[in-house]
Amino acid sequence: MNNHSQCTTILVGKKASIDGSTMIARNEDGEAPLNPKNFIVVKPEEQVRDYKAVISGVEIKLPDNPLRYTATPDVSSKIGIWGESGINSANVAMSATETITSNSRILGVDPYVTGGIGEEDMLSIVLPYIKSAKEGVIRLGALLEEFGTYEPNGIAFSDNDEIWWLETIGGHHWAAVRIPDDAYVVAPNRMNITDFDFDSPDTLCSKDLKELIHTYHLNPDYTNYNLRHIFGSATVKDNQYNNPRAWYVQRFFTPEVEQSPFNQDLPFICKANRLISVEDVKWALSSHYEETIYDCYGDGTEAQKRQLRPIGINRNQEVHILQLRNNVPKEIAGIHWLAFGPNTFNTVVPFYTNVVDTPAFYKEVKEEFGLDNMYWLSGLIAVLGDTNYKLYSDVRDDYVQDSVAAFRHIQHRADQNVVNEADISNYLASINEEYAKIAKDLTIKLLGQMVMLGAPQMKLRFNLGD
Repeated sequence: MNNHSQCTTILVGKKASIDGSTMIARNEDGEAPLNPKNFIVVKPEEQVRDYKAVISGVEIKLPDNPLRYTATPDVSSKIGIWGESGINSANVAMSATETITSNSRILGVDPYVTGGIGEEDMLSIVLPYIKSAKEGVIRLGALLEEFGTYEPNGIAFSDNDEIWWLETIGGHHWAAVRIPDDAYVVAPNRMNITDFDFDSPDTLCSKDLKELIHTYHLNPDYTNYNLRHIFGSATVKDNQYNNPRAWYVQRFFTPEVEQSPFNQDLPFICKANRLISVEDVKWALSSHYEETIYDCYGDGTEAQKRQLRPIGINRNQEVHILQLRNNVPKEIAGIHWLAFGPNTFNTVVPFYTNVVDTPAFYKEVKEEFGLDNMYWLSGLIAVLGDTNYKLYSDVRDDYVQDSVAAFRHIQHRADQNVVNEADISNYLASINEEYAKIAKDLTIKLLGQMVMLGAPQMKLRFNLGD
């Protein structure tokens, strides 16, 4: 059912970030390399009241008081909206979803529900109606219990103070954890929650979850409740597809801790050896095991280079870093950092979310290839860049640094000037347009540099001495 089933999530608490903001970030990956995306704002009058899923057919009556929110839906609506990521006008963020794993023990007890909700639906039926991260957990949990789900997913919620991570369990159950303020999490496509304290104020779950575990003898451990052990998987595929991604990001943020990429028990909650920036998160979500034998562009054997699934991959459709800042007025706190296409070759743009529209270059993407939008332009850069990674690496790195530096410079100016603006939303929309123009211009400049570097390397050549 799911064509968006391969993602990587990173969560950063406010005391773990460099500027005191909360950040929830995820690569939206597809089963196929290309699935065009748009970046839009959904206004209250545009939000549906009688929601019907395309995949499952489930019908849900939605409240009549939606908030405005950003989203990154599919261009094609053939299989639904797939809103994926956004920040609403109450400065609450949601990333949905990280496909996770399950096992036959829990599915024998609580099977998936064919007519339930899934990734297609979750952002649209939750984000417009919540005013805190915890409210997001409670609302989604209630929907899961009422309608069920046909797939396993992990969902992130954040506000200025808190980050919560929810994982679905079987068809109707769920568990959620508040991420400590001084911690980070990397969550690949597996059940991620480990130690779970049912009596903690920092956990929430379906009301009968503990009873379910005991009644059906689901816990393989002698003591404690490790939800990954109880409800998740520990397979050969996890060792090639999932665990190495967690290992590599943890190696990046906490290099002094030595671990194996094949460890089935890598930690869920982690502490970094430094404060984490947006640039750090983006680099991690673009990574492909650099400086290891597993790098597909590296010096390992062909077997080693193909052994592990990288984080930055040709199936990246978009990456979002949803940042809620605490060092600025609430009107400019929400930043939806966004990039389209394979992350190894793109750059993120810090769009303000207190707006009623988004730049055309990011919202008017077509299903057919064209260079009048960022999705397809980013895809072209990635295809060309992949042909000779080392040849293009310097100009690509300069592009990333130059673009983000330019965006940050504009953001500092806008943050300072916004207090003088009578119409803040319109002013922020003009800044977003400025970002989009710079992103377009610098990306086209990068494409030209790559053509200039690549033309002399073509095999279709013959040099004459005269």
